[in-house]
Amino acid sequence: MSFTGKYQLESQENFEPFMKALGLPDELIQKGKGLKSITEIEENGDNFKVTVTTGSTALANSFTIGKETELQNIAGEKMKGVVKREGGKLKVTLKGIETVTEMMDANTLVNTMTLGEIVYKGISKRM
Repeated sequence: MSFTGKYQLESQENFEPFMKALGLPDELIQKGKGLKSITEIEENGDNFKVTVTTGSTALANSFTIGKETELQNIAGEKMKGVVKREGGKLKVTLKGIETVTEMMDANTLVNTMTLGEIVYKGISKRM
């Protein structure tokens, strides 16, 4: 199933505890809580461009499956990582945070981030 498309965040689980574990200040967490981010994915074979826009902030990452690249995490830090495709899932671990992105059906994108015992889950619907 192709990831290409534009998705809007519908629901999320454990947003506050996850952001606190990342070390984000409370004021930013409270501001971000109600925002519905838009994720735009362009998939061309093993090449991806993912842009996440939350409010006035846009975070863009481009990568090729299986090749090391510099990626920016949700806290704005840049680090090197390798995105792997396992079945219909995209997986990468950056600074101890495992991120898994998968299509649950043709219109539902699920992003799960795990940091220690804390698991954040965001569910977005195709626009």
